[in-house]
Amino acid sequence: MAITQVSKITHRKGLQENLPQLDGAELGWAIDGRRLYIGNGDLTEGASIIGNTEILTEFSDILGAARSYTYEGLAAGYLALTGRSSTNPTARTMQSKFDDFASVKDFGAIGDGSIDDTAAINDALFELFSRQINTEVRRSLYFPAGIYKVTDTIKIPPYVRLWGEGINSSIIKYTETGSAAAVVVRTADSLQQVGTALGDNVAIMPTNIEISNMTIESTAANDLIYFENVDDSYMNSVGLIGNLPQSSLSTAGTPTAGIRIKSTTAVVSTSLTFDKCSISNITYGIHVDDKCQSVTVSNSRFDTLYKGVELGETPVNGGPEGFKVIHNMFDNVSAQGIEVGDIALNSSAFNVFYDVGNDFNGIGSPISPVIEMNNTNNVSMGDMFERTDSDNSSQERIRLTIAVPASYAASNAVSQTSQSGSLYNESGRVIEIANNISSALTIFNTEAGVNNDGFEFKYTIKRGDTSRSGVMTVSNEYGANALSYNDDYNENTSTGVTLSASQTGSTVSIDYISDNTTTGIISYSVSYMA
Repeated sequence: MAITQVSKITHRKGLQENLPQLDGAELGWAIDGRRLYIGNGDLTEGASIIGNTEILTEFSDILGAARSYTYEGLAAGYLALTGRSSTNPTARTMQSKFDDFASVKDFGAIGDGSIDDTAAINDALFELFSRQINTEVRRSLYFPAGIYKVTDTIKIPPYVRLWGEGINSSIIKYTETGSAAAVVVRTADSLQQVGTALGDNVAIMPTNIEISNMTIESTAANDLIYFENVDDSYMNSVGLIGNLPQSSLSTAGTPTAGIRIKSTTAVVSTSLTFDKCSISNITYGIHVDDKCQSVTVSNSRFDTLYKGVELGETPVNGGPEGFKVIHNMFDNVSAQGIEVGDIALNSSAFNVFYDVGNDFNGIGSPISPVIEMNNTNNVSMGDMFERTDSDNSSQERIRLTIAVPASYAASNAVSQTSQSGSLYNESGRVIEIANNISSALTIFNTEAGVNNDGFEFKYTIKRGDTSRSGVMTVSNEYGANALSYNDDYNENTSTGVTLSASQTGSTVSIDYISDNTTTGIISYSVSYMA
């Protein structure tokens, strides 16, 4: 139809929900949404559809209205088929496309190091992971490069993935100058409850949390991150920086920690991995007293600390077990790089220790062992040390303290084995030598395919003020060839103990006879070929 001159444009205003069908060319203003509409006109006039058309303004939902995004994948050299046919591609609104990705700045964080982003970060975590438990709501939360100032604890619910643009790029920095929070970041349940409230109100306990490619820093005297009652979680390429200069790290005066793992009797933290991290300028790199299981710390750097890894200083519920510290570097650590208390089933392997245990004074000034383990059932294997032999004579590189009561009560520790090729070595155990008795020390079952060609039994006997060290070589055969053994030893004076080997079927035992003098102990290990 011909263009019709309109001498007067009519318009309406009101709430969005009350917007009526407008006459052709009539304007309608939704005052609550600040949106402008124009009537389409009648079909008889040529309108394609009856209704109202929104006139775009700065308040229009442009992305929600646009259905213009279709993945093309042109880099492959052809147009990707996104639907069931090339004539029916999958189309999405731009809003749904952008909602695939969540930035902490979408929730009001600034990241300029000046404005407090605590509420914005916690709000983002709540909206994405706590408000609903529907898995479709969850999004990885991205921290663009910047310094995100926080003044209270950040609470990380289950299933969170936080990721940034690198250790030196995306930084959560605690800067409260008043009363410091106990910790900068901590795991929480699905309602962002922490501490003794974890799990209240039928909340989901912390699980499947991943933090990567960022730094957590504090200018106050607080811990940096707690993993509390959590399982199956991961921290990768994360920097942890405290507020203590080297001059303050000769003692545990301010006992803060980069990482603490916490548990309760009912819920034990388990299956945690810390990989490619860096911990510095804090009292303890990692400090754990509570029971936890299957924790791996790998490929990380411990620098400018009082102690690197402290496990079971005051064990709670048995303390950490299954804690593996492997392939890490320790430097500028005042006291022990790794200290393990009276706990069991923990290991250190293939770490490199530079200026450790020297109170920052370097070679010639050792004050402590580099590694100290205070229970027989822990292992150090393949660790390497800058400490020289002369320093090692006064403070050991590795101190394995075997706790045997004064009464020489038998140790219940079970020795661990290491394997190199087909060679097996036990880490050793300690057992009581009773007075005036004949007894079996240890038994080997050869049916499992080990010990069939014999073994070496290495031992030291201490009985009163007498001592004896030796190696018993045992060859055990089947059929007509009888078992044979040879005991080669030195002693300062007679210990009054006779060792022998015997075999019954597939079972070989080492036996002893002691005279009537006193009780004693025998420390021993076994090496054999598979």
